[in-house]
Amino acid sequence: MVEQAQPVIEVRGATVRFPGELALDRVDFRMFPGEVHSLMGENGAGKSTLIKAITGALPLDAGVIRVNGDQVRFRSPHDAQHAGISTVYQEIEVLTNLSVAENICLGREPRRFGIDWKRMRDEAAQVLAGLGLDIDPASRLGMHSLAVQQLVAIARATSTEVKVLILDEPTSSLDLDEVAELFRVIRELASRGVAILFVSHFLEQVYEICDRITVLRGGRVEGEYLTRELLRIDLVQKMLGRGPAEFVARGRDASVVAEPATPLLSAHGIHASGVVGADVELVEGDVLGIAGLLGSGRSELARALSGVTPIGQGVLRLAGAPVRPRRPRDAIALGLAYSSENRRTEGIIADLSIRENIALALQAQLGAFRRIPLARERELASSWIDALDIRPADPERPAGTLSGGNQQKVLLARLLALAPRVLILDEPTRGIDVGAKVEIQNLVGELADNGLSVVFISAELEEVLRVSGRVLVLRDGRIVGDLPAEELTIDSLLALVAQPDEEG
Repeated sequence: MVEQAQPVIEVRGATVRFPGELALDRVDFRMFPGEVHSLMGENGAGKSTLIKAITGALPLDAGVIRVNGDQVRFRSPHDAQHAGISTVYQEIEVLTNLSVAENICLGREPRRFGIDWKRMRDEAAQVLAGLGLDIDPASRLGMHSLAVQQLVAIARATSTEVKVLILDEPTSSLDLDEVAELFRVIRELASRGVAILFVSHFLEQVYEICDRITVLRGGRVEGEYLTRELLRIDLVQKMLGRGPAEFVARGRDASVVAEPATPLLSAHGIHASGVVGADVELVEGDVLGIAGLLGSGRSELARALSGVTPIGQGVLRLAGAPVRPRRPRDAIALGLAYSSENRRTEGIIADLSIRENIALALQAQLGAFRRIPLARERELASSWIDALDIRPADPERPAGTLSGGNQQKVLLARLLALAPRVLILDEPTRGIDVGAKVEIQNLVGELADNGLSVVFISAELEEVLRVSGRVLVLRDGRIVGDLPAEELTIDSLLALVAQPDEEG
């Protein structure tokens, strides 16, 4: 990437006001042709607001946007797309019931007495080949993996004269090989002169793929830096506005559970969808980390333990007594609470308030005819807002308007309000910023110190080691390691996670 005299897109003095909040405060931002640029900051720093302004989804109250030096005013995302600015969101917007070619040419289908299907497939094949992708244009998109669907969404976004491509958390659901393929495509696009905005909370990926970083904090630009000149610890400090001692996680002290103890939750020979012969033991007040690549069975194990998916074979015991939850409600009644990795579709109800979201599980337990009094709901919400430092501290605010980290806290409040004995957390820090991650990690440690047993699943191995007392490692649906966290390093854990069995 060679810096040009003229940015392909430039934002000057961008200001956006919401009721009672200045979301963007005179923000300057620029991107050059052929660069991969990262926008970094805590949840609530203004990243999403700036992206919405750039893509025409949100008007500026003040400031200007220029594309190739010409001032523009986007009234809709369509205007931005017409100017060459395309976006691929974390929640991929594709039609899985249609073919790959139909998705790529959607809204621009070639016509000759109706849709010219052959020409459409040929055009889609050309777009795919240009990105080095070997995907059958005639195949139904739903037959392909999430990673391929994302690459098809990128192909669609770049099938027109694209100048700027915005990728919002593009790697959050990809494994290592899929991330490598995505990065190859990103580099190919950058070599053609496309400016790419890579939005991610994975610092190691930002440092691997990005040329430049702009840091936002509190709606203002903290600075713009060349990636190679900014140390990671300095980046985190600039994002958070505080020193390293204030954002180091507590960690788990293995000595807390050093003495042998009777497991609170145990599973022996569990067979379920995606899980083969799993043995699990969880001691009261411990954090059991689960590590594995995408598709290793880590989420499937969590869903089996929590009654989301049925157990085919094996025995599950709680406090020594055999149990077999057939649905989440059964598990909750037993004291097993589960938080899905998919916060948007299986967690937060975006249109409901913070208060309603926190009270939701309790109300479900009581049933439709035994309503929780409004005063009790307010008391419950206020107590958890204070306890978990949910921001803004307005119980009537729609939960969907909160940052990712605060949405995760609302979900935790909902589960903790049930007073569970075991808390099963699948990717509780996915898609949230560094500061919020540490808050969640510290909260998990505090809950364990107070006697709650926690199962903690994360794709980030460093996080698993930091939080857990013991770590289970899964590959191909089988547990291949069960070790104290203090005996593991990132390298040794990665070897267990990624290396195939020597026998197989």
